[in-house]
Amino acid sequence: QVQLAESGGGLVQAGGSLRLSCAASGSIVSIDRMGWYRQAPGKQRELVATITGEESTNYADSVKGRFTVSRDNAKNTVYLQMNSLKPEDTAVYYCFAHLLYGSGRYRVGDFWGHGTQVTVSS
Repeated sequence: QVQLAESGGGLVQAGGSLRLSCAASGSIVSIDRMGWYRQAPGKQRELVATITGEESTNYADSVKGRFTVSRDNAKNTVYLQMNSLKPEDTAVYYCFAHLLYGSGRYRVGDFWGHGTQVTVSS
């Protein structure tokens, strides 16, 4: 199977920066899209940023110009550089990957990490 492991969350003051990482491991053949979603208390999970294998990116309007998504295909890892953080960015951030996996028999699937907490204090 496939596992996604996030790291890099924490507590930061408004205006500060954090960098999240997410490494995918397991029976991975190739990864199409990777990215990040977030869920704040009492709210639905929402898209933050995604990146394709061709490195085409997509961002939520609320983070454009402040966050940058990137990936290292050799390491099956996606990153989220978050600058100029605001209290409203406080949420659990989830890594996501749409990929081809398997051994002998191949399947396409969506996988999620367990989430990492980002807290921005005012």
